[in-house]
Amino acid sequence: MKEFKAPVEDIEFCLREIVAIDQLPEWDQELCSEVINVFARFAEQEIAPLNEPGDREGCRLENGRVHMPAGLPELFQRYAGDGWQGLSLPPALDGQGMGAALQAVISEIFSGANHSLQMIVSLVPGAARVLLDFGSEALQQQYIPRLASGELLATMCLTEAGAGSDLSEVRCRALADEDGWRIEGEKIFISGGDQDLSEGILHLVLARTGAGGTRGLSLFACPSALPDGSVNGVSVLRIEEKMGLHASPTCQLQFDGARAELIGQPGAGLKCMFAMMNHARIDVALQGVAHAARAFDIAAAYAAERKQGKDQAGAAVTIDQHADVRQMLDDMAALAIGGRALVYQVMLLLEQGRDEALVSFLTPVAKFFCTEAGTRAASLAQDVLGGYGYLSEYLVEQTYRDARITTIYEGANGIHALTLLRRELARGGDDFVRLVERLAQEGVAETVLAGLDCWSRARACVDASGASSACARDFMRLTGKVLYLALWSKICQRADAAPDVDLYRRAAARVLRRVPCEIACLAALVQAETAA
Repeated sequence: MKEFKAPVEDIEFCLREIVAIDQLPEWDQELCSEVINVFARFAEQEIAPLNEPGDREGCRLENGRVHMPAGLPELFQRYAGDGWQGLSLPPALDGQGMGAALQAVISEIFSGANHSLQMIVSLVPGAARVLLDFGSEALQQQYIPRLASGELLATMCLTEAGAGSDLSEVRCRALADEDGWRIEGEKIFISGGDQDLSEGILHLVLARTGAGGTRGLSLFACPSALPDGSVNGVSVLRIEEKMGLHASPTCQLQFDGARAELIGQPGAGLKCMFAMMNHARIDVALQGVAHAARAFDIAAAYAAERKQGKDQAGAAVTIDQHADVRQMLDDMAALAIGGRALVYQVMLLLEQGRDEALVSFLTPVAKFFCTEAGTRAASLAQDVLGGYGYLSEYLVEQTYRDARITTIYEGANGIHALTLLRRELARGGDDFVRLVERLAQEGVAETVLAGLDCWSRARACVDASGASSACARDFMRLTGKVLYLALWSKICQRADAAPDVDLYRRAAARVLRRVPCEIACLAALVQAETAA
């Protein structure tokens, strides 16, 4: 088994040379680099070693409570005790105030080390953001310091058996009485719906307070325990049996008169929840990047040692000398490096707060592209390892199993493709063109602009068809590939400063040689589907 190695040098190269993260006024390069390296050592030495054992043991439900795999409760206490839970939360509310960009880096490293555990703790920054944006000062004072300390972890309770992508079908109700609000109903697919890591849980619950449709939905803060210490009316009905993420309990929850407090205004639940969901989608994109990087690291190490075949002189060679294997390795590296640049580019724009329409356009693109990159890289790693890739020994099969959910949760990728086509294209399409044009001037301009021209012609077909849903996935993939190409053209220009110059040059050459062909093909597919 290849031990986890945090890709710190690759991350810092991306932030420094490609994204220029120092445009953010709060980014202190020396301090942030120190924090990143400290967390990387913690992830390598303590978080990652519990990844495979936790997957093997899984979670269990006993007497209505979820019990985590051995070692994880103690690990979380060390993690929270060192202040990591409050990294990006406001200092006035007991956080570290280090900003969302640094939080994103920590999240990527954490995901590569142990996606299951990261999945449970990662909702805290988003929950805090919801409270800061929409909650009363009393709610902020009541919950954010406890989230920062690790006393509480958070959940996001949206999905129901009949309400997944279409939240207008939510049936869980919030009823007002003389003491406030109480919630009645069930929620499914709730990550970390119960666990024995933290003392308590803050459930953010989307519930119906008005008539049908999304305008009748409100958001509530529902703690697992009441102020007097008694248990609130929230119980676990079951833990789902899943393909992957076995150390992350995905729960079906019953709300039986659970006391809750309204966040924001009645009927504004989706507006409040989207603040958390957009954070979560960036986080999921980073999970895809983390899996791509981990898959490449395992496969590259294996291929550099595994001998098979002979060279022209008759000497035994390692399999990374064979063209097919070398190409698969380069594709994995390109997906990890290019996907990372893509998602951090979106993070930079988000934190700058100037291009709201562009950020809204790019968020589903990042989620779609990077999660597909993660599963593709994991599958390629299995091919590189051959039969060993299908076994559990080298962990690439776990990488694939864990990565697979990223294309489904936080909005299935097909839904994001429709969102881009039907809503975001009209709002942010022109801003996207300007972004790619700017990136082209920093890279291989002719190649990138040719790809952008293909995209523009495909967009014209989409407009002429009335945004036919038949081309949604093709158009989403086309959009992601154009941005990926633009970023790789810039990476190509900066490759001499990369951690592994030969790898970056080789991957850049492969991307610049092949992706324009893929772009032309996807544009033709969009044209074919819109003409059908």
